Order: sequence, then C-alpha cells, then structure tokens
Amino acid sequence: MEKNQYSIFESELKVRPDDIDMFNHVHNSKYFDYVLSARYDQMEQFYKMPMEEFLKSGFGWVVRTAYVDFKRPMILGDIAFVRTGILTINEKGCRVQFEIEIKRSGKIAADGWFDYVMIDISNGKGTKVTPAMIEKYSI
Repeated sequence: MEKNQYSIFESELKVRPDDIDMFNHVHNSKYFDYVLSARYDQMEQFYKMPMEEFLKSGFGWVVRTAYVDFKRPMILGDIAFVRTGILTINEKGCRVQFEIEIKRSGKIAADGWFDYVMIDISNGKGTKVTPAMIEKYSI
C-alpha cells in the first residue's frame, strides 16, 4: 500500500477559564475540544470546505475512536498551537493525527489521533467516502 504524505495545518487558541479543572490545569476533555475546533477551522481555511458546506452535501464526520497521550499540563492563559493532519484516508474514513504545543515553553502538551467515519445525515448511518472527497482532503 502506497503511503501518502498529507499536509499538517496549525491553529492557535488560548486556554479559557472554563477549560480549567480542580487541579488548576486544562481538563482532559478539553483537549478533544481543542482538536475538533482546530479541524473545524482548518476545513474552512485550508481545505476550502467549511463544515457548513460539507453538511449541506448531506454528509458529516463523526469520531469513531480517539487516542490522546497527555504529556504535560496547560494552564490558564496558555496559548497553544494545535497542529493536525490526515495520516490516512480511504473510502472507510480517515485518521487524523494531532499535537498540541504550549507556546510559552515550545513543549508538547498532548498528541494522538482521531479515527473519523463519514455518515449520511439523512439516516445517521455510515457511508463511503467518495473519491472526490478523498482528493479534496489529500493536500
């Protein structure tokens, strides 16, 4: 199987007060939010396919599996660079890698991947990713 190299994109975000848990660092669930937010922005900015346009086509991406390796905490006021990129894409779905870097230290707070499957919004069932979609995301 041929291994493709896909682009990695970067979004910047700031840790907000409502992201903080009782230990005074970012709650683990927020890392998922950061990645999903970055992908949403990157769909519009880099793939030129905003989520609203994608949804109008009758399809949606849903997370099937997610893996996060937490390396160090982020705190209130931190600015993070969220880098994501497709690792693999085919008719069954795609795997998106990510890493979250803390701007002040240059160190990775977390990294991992998400497996996405595409669904038909009209019935909520999984559907095949079309060759045209694969080409659109293969930049």
